Amino acid sequence: MALTKVLITVKTYPAISTKYEELVCTAGFREDGTWIRIYPLQFRKKPYQQQYEKYQWIEIDLVENESDFRPESYRPITHDTEIKIVGKIPTDGDSWLERRKIVLNKEYFNLTELIAEAKDKNTNTSLAVFKPSKILDFVWEAEDREWDEKKLATLKQYNLFEINSKNKLEVVKKLPYKFSYIFEDDHGKRSKLMIEDWETGALFWNMLRKYNSEERACQEVRRKYLDDFAKTKDLYFFLGTTMKNHYVSRNPFIIIGTFYPKKITQATLDF
Repeated sequence: MALTKVLITVKTYPAISTKYEELVCTAGFREDGTWIRIYPLQFRKKPYQQQYEKYQWIEIDLVENESDFRPESYRPITHDTEIKIVGKIPTDGDSWLERRKIVLNKEYFNLTELIAEAKDKNTNTSLAVFKPSKILDFVWEAEDREWDEKKLATLKQYNLFEINSKNKLEVVKKLPYKFSYIFEDDHGKRSKLMIEDWETGALFWNMLRKYNSEERACQEVRRKYLDDFAKTKDLYFFLGTTMKNHYVSRNPFIIIGTFYPKKITQATLDF
């Protein structure tokens, strides 16, 4: 595929891997509005000038990910492949008109139809923009507080990470809670999907530092995602499957990001 231009819209919370050390799933849109997934990518090991933000355009040498059957999946040629940041789409005063032109080319409203398209081996759809018809709640549940000990032991054994070292990257903290939206689609189908957006995790840690209370931090995350995004914004989900669960789970999708411009009239969109 060679040099590819991508508008970054998704960065998931980092996860550790004995094969790739630490990984971030990145996804976004080509200039024609089609989805692309970039994985694996050791984001936090990249030089600062290559650590892109959401809604920045990047250029990177990519090839098809032969180990991943999902058609949107590509990988950097090597872990050291350079990432060039070549532009950015601003917020347009929260209306996000320019972002909408790229992001909202194809929307899904029926979750059952989207899941069927994912499981159809002729399509294997694994990334989508989904518009929930009704948001019912935003909840959190306790998770394991530490990474798998065997994985950590392997990372330490090979010095892939050195905990508390000034010279090497520290292992990212594991989120102790799982956050999820509960919602309905356009046929009234009720679903609960977890969200793995990096922004969600960052908000939790910021609120924990501010209030020194995990309960209060979770409440603040809920307030942002429910009272702000769901009630005052034009909320969409970026949905993605995991390769492991793509065919075997009844619903293989999770929320990997959110798109939340302000609500505007059709007349504004037609302008």
